[in-house]
Amino acid sequence: MAEVQNSPGQTPGFTTELLDCWKQLPNKAFFLILLAAWCLLFQFLGNATFGYINSSSLFMWMANAYDKGDRSDEYGFLIPFVVLVLFWWKRKELLALPNRTWSPALLLIVFALALHIAGYIVQQPRISIVALFVGIYALTGLAWGPKWMMASFFPFFLFTFCLPLSSIAEPVTFPMRLLVSKTVAGVAPMLGVNVQREGTQLFNTLHTYQYEVAAACSGLRSVIAIFCISTIYAFVNFEQYWKRGVLVLSAIPLALLSNVIRMLCIIIAAEISGQEAGNFVHENWLISLLPYIPPSLAS
Repeated sequence: MAEVQNSPGQTPGFTTELLDCWKQLPNKAFFLILLAAWCLLFQFLGNATFGYINSSSLFMWMANAYDKGDRSDEYGFLIPFVVLVLFWWKRKELLALPNRTWSPALLLIVFALALHIAGYIVQQPRISIVALFVGIYALTGLAWGPKWMMASFFPFFLFTFCLPLSSIAEPVTFPMRLLVSKTVAGVAPMLGVNVQREGTQLFNTLHTYQYEVAAACSGLRSVIAIFCISTIYAFVNFEQYWKRGVLVLSAIPLALLSNVIRMLCIIIAAEISGQEAGNFVHENWLISLLPYIPPSLAS
């Protein structure tokens, strides 16, 4: 059968370009065998905390942590796909490197293995998650060399967002909850809404509505999501490190501001039409996107 050729000036299709990149990539069998062995370790000897999930698989533990009812860590499911997209975006740069096997990467693999053993012994799966991704990063260095590791550090850095934090973040979320509730209680009277605050609870004097600024409304989820988006945008669009830093650090105040605006919308709706109207605004998926509008405009 004759091979199909692209006409001059025609952009090759995704499948064609993917196969072409795959052919150009050296040591892929070597890397895939090591990657499979590394992942099998975490599949069968990855999790020691059987009180939380009855499985020795770290991947099952991660999926269970991401699938909590408050959805605070569900973005962990998306990060691997984001990393793959960024690797595809950097494919020409990576394939142009003088790729070679690099034995010093074994030291990082040994470190990742020791980190996992420590996490397994003390029953801290989050330590093992760090070890998992550090090990994968080290395997790429072993297969393709130090320049590959330098060029791919940013995509791998995003695996940081695979760490589930909601269950251990109370020391952070409670001050954020107080800050959001105090700010809403201070701003609402300026808008003609008489709101009382008690701790993290917000209500009017007649008690026709009452809301709790819960952990999910504190801004932590928005901070993490916006921090991730800002990090990607900064590294993709800016070369200067100070510009990247400013954009990334702006995620924290922008997320808190956006959650204050969202809570104000809930309170105003409840003031006008009662608790059910406020509940509608709280549950509406379109309005829940409010925390991401100011950061998008700022970017």
